[in-house]
Amino acid sequence: MDEFNNNESTVTEVLVVPHECNGKRIDLFISEKVQDHISRARVQTLLRKGFVTINGVKPRRTRTKIACGDTVRLSVPKEQEAIPKPEKISLDILYEDEDLIIINKPSGMVVHPAPGNGSGTLVNALLYHCNNSLLGIGEIKRPGIVHRLDKDTSGAIVIAKSYVAYVDLKKQFADHSRIGFLDRSYLAIVWGKTPCIKGTIKSYLGRHSNNRLQRAIVNQSQPDAKYAITHYSVKERMNHPKRPGDFLMSLVECRLETGRTHQIRVHMTHIGNPLLGDYGYGNHFSNKVSCLSDHLQPLFSRFRRPALHAKTLSFQHPRSKKRCEFQASIPHDMQTIFSALEWSI
Repeated sequence: MDEFNNNESTVTEVLVVPHECNGKRIDLFISEKVQDHISRARVQTLLRKGFVTINGVKPRRTRTKIACGDTVRLSVPKEQEAIPKPEKISLDILYEDEDLIIINKPSGMVVHPAPGNGSGTLVNALLYHCNNSLLGIGEIKRPGIVHRLDKDTSGAIVIAKSYVAYVDLKKQFADHSRIGFLDRSYLAIVWGKTPCIKGTIKSYLGRHSNNRLQRAIVNQSQPDAKYAITHYSVKERMNHPKRPGDFLMSLVECRLETGRTHQIRVHMTHIGNPLLGDYGYGNHFSNKVSCLSDHLQPLFSRFRRPALHAKTLSFQHPRSKKRCEFQASIPHDMQTIFSALEWSI
């Protein structure tokens, strides 16, 4: 059987080789250019099974070289989604009823299973806590999930426990604050002095041209471009020890009018204030630790995740229709920074 021609459950992508990729290996080219990130090992498997053609011909080797103007066609079979398994993992529960549960998610916990993170996720913990009752509410790998927090972001997240709540909350998060119910605020420790005490950042966000795991500010015409709005206000500042009248660090509160991937991290970096510990978007600011006093340098050098915490979450309850608001306590790592700088939050 010709697997390439007979598999009906596939997603197909057609790529034209640009001038700068002339002479590149086919497996490297595909892993870098496909719209949804696919590992190089996965690409090589697809090549061997005949799911790739170059100008209509299946390449004989995974290291076949491509030429400018070649047309590469990739058909990716849809993999059978595995049902997540319940795992006994402790949860910091802020609130729970028959329709929803609010969790203060710790930094380092992935929200739902994904390649490379099949266990130890919030979903695994929730399936155990809810005795598998979440299964069938939403997607297979994301039962009950209506919004997400990055792995390294801590704070408040709501999960639907009933189908009615799932549909209602999904709609609220899709509309965000436009309908007046949903409100999310984050605390972020950023480098430098923000342009204003209060400000709004508006842009289009899309996939980064050189790093497919990151986002960037892009032109509206880019196919995956999505409009993003972040409102920020400064809560505390730290004086620059070497430049009187300037600030080395700021604590900002960010409120989202949209909810895009890495939105706060990209927006704050865009205005010149990347997050402390954000080595993905603000690695060039990491040397600013040397400006700190000797007793503070070790503390800040050990902070190895973006300093971002989802502090408050409010929405309309799906059943009672009353406005609910929840606050997640500041995690220990960020609270240690606040205490060292004598910031009161």
